[in-house]
Amino acid sequence: MQQWQFFRVPVNNGAEAAAEFNRFLRGARVLAVHREFVVQGESSYWALAVEFLSEGGVAARRESGKRNKVDWREVLSPEDFALYARLREWRKKVAEEEAVPVYTIFTNEQLAEVAQRRCASAAALAEIDGIGKGRIERYGNNLLAVLNEAGR
Repeated sequence: MQQWQFFRVPVNNGAEAAAEFNRFLRGARVLAVHREFVVQGESSYWALAVEFLSEGGVAARRESGKRNKVDWREVLSPEDFALYARLREWRKKVAEEEAVPVYTIFTNEQLAEVAQRRCASAAALAEIDGIGKGRIERYGNNLLAVLNEAGR
């Protein structure tokens, strides 16, 4: 079963909240992390919403022997899959630089949709489920640059 967990990580003295957030990420089957930076002077903080599968959902998937893993090579056209692969390489590099899991940048599903739509603007990225203002501000220009380099 898909669920949500919310965290608030203060910029100042937020080590304990960050540790709690990281503990949760290590122990959950995370589907997506949505984040926004809330500016309130000394009280500024990161608002984090984690979309995850509960243990019941994971266990049910294990018992059924089915996984929601998608073979994008079978789903996408060869051209879209080539672009999807480039986007994944870019995402992996960014994730390594930021020392975060790749899915916190964009999910596979989001990258596949970007590849299929051949997004040309931040507005087009915003139409994809789960890509919000924060992600667009943080990664949008670089993602669009990868698309431009690939010739869309």
